[in-house]
Amino acid sequence: MQAPYDTELTADVFAEAKNTFNCLVGHLTDAATGTLTHDRLEETIVERGRELQRLLLQAHLDLRALRERRQVHGARRDGTAAGVIGADGVPRRRVEIGHRRLLATLVGTVTVARCAWRALGVRNVYPADAALSLPVVRHSAGLAKLAVIETVRGSFDAALAALTARCGQVIGKRQIEQVVARAAADVDAFYAARLPVPCTASTVLVLSVDGKGIAMRPEALRPATAKAAARARATFRTRLASGEKPARKRMATLGVVYDAEPAPRRPHDVIAVPGGRAGRRRPRPRPRALRKWLCGSVITGPGAMIVKVFDHAEARDPGRVRPWVVLVDGARHQLDLITCEAARHGIRVHIVIDFVHVLEKLWAAAWSLPPPAAPAAEDWVAGHAVALLAGHTGQVITTLTAQAATAGVQRRDGIDACIRYLSNNAGHLRYDQALEAGWPIETGVVEGACRHLIADRFDLAGARWGLAGAEAVLKLRALTANGHLEECWTFHLARQHERVHQTGYQDGYALTA
Repeated sequence: MQAPYDTELTADVFAEAKNTFNCLVGHLTDAATGTLTHDRLEETIVERGRELQRLLLQAHLDLRALRERRQVHGARRDGTAAGVIGADGVPRRRVEIGHRRLLATLVGTVTVARCAWRALGVRNVYPADAALSLPVVRHSAGLAKLAVIETVRGSFDAALAALTARCGQVIGKRQIEQVVARAAADVDAFYAARLPVPCTASTVLVLSVDGKGIAMRPEALRPATAKAAARARATFRTRLASGEKPARKRMATLGVVYDAEPAPRRPHDVIAVPGGRAGRRRPRPRPRALRKWLCGSVITGPGAMIVKVFDHAEARDPGRVRPWVVLVDGARHQLDLITCEAARHGIRVHIVIDFVHVLEKLWAAAWSLPPPAAPAAEDWVAGHAVALLAGHTGQVITTLTAQAATAGVQRRDGIDACIRYLSNNAGHLRYDQALEAGWPIETGVVEGACRHLIADRFDLAGARWGLAGAEAVLKLRALTANGHLEECWTFHLARQHERVHQTGYQDGYALTA
């Protein structure tokens, strides 16, 4: 049962909110309002309702401030408390009331009044800030979360427009950028503390890494790219020449880990034989990606991302009993990094080169052989592709070499490049074993992530990114794509409370005798 003092205070601080509510009810019951259309009614309720919610929040904060003052004065009269001890061990014995700060929220800006405990030469202590878990900045956790959701979805300008339409003018574009950067600070720690869902020993563990460029501001480019940009000279004053680009890019690296139940297939389930498929037999389905985990960074390079991907994969399979399949596009530097990381972890991995990349090499070779007629080229590519899927890589290389020699090729670039590619990567083209085991042989998951995480957001017309902003948005887009935004936000708020409040004062801001 509340004391009379609290009851009296409650009536005072909520008076304005009650009056606003009564005015809104009176407006809705007025005869003139009865002629409004539903859209005008919605606008009225939303606008006045938001102000009512702001007044309710303000009244509650005022009530807490009055209760704090009552507690402090009562404790000092009784002699049961003499101050507050900070983390520096210095007691604050002097208290001042009426210290205020603004808090921008989803329903508007409110004022938080609280008591300040002070001592000479040290910063003030505000126990009420810890009780409310207030952030250091002006913007509330709810407003920050909405800013993250809108920024991950679209541009900063679109996020500002969405926040203003819903909450009023409570935040600016620069503040949204700062809020997003702070929100991404705990993503790595969240995943380090999170335990993945275990799987059976037969479930395939698939890893893949790829990269995609992001248009950056000059100061955010890597040193080599910045030097090349500084040396470049425009050919024309009013337009770009062939090969010139309007902006320089910095490569972002994406990693993906996912589970896949084995789905055995045969070569003609992957690609139609020359002449096309006959009959009504449906191709066997390919393995489906389950429990995808995406990560990305524009600051760290491929080496660090491969380490992160392997660490996450090992958390999924600590006993190392599952088959590990690493899908790559054939880049030599990437292959070397993966091999070294697998050796460091002491894990046997099966490296498979993306079959689509191999097909592109075959098509480039087909256009080198005369005549380049489309139907004939398609059957030629299909025949060699089926042979590769059946495990006859050496035979395909021999056939291509013989065809290039006997046809008297004038432009050998395409077929020579294909022969070199197949010869250099023959050890990773064992598609017959991969299909029999039911493993995936395409890097479509990570390439789709490149399009979804980067192209759909970072390639907006005219966008030029700073390093911190690009890193934050990329991490948050990957977090959202993983479906972990809610979990990570709870983790982030707990870490933020610990950083701001629990490490700032001793004994949870307890009053000391």
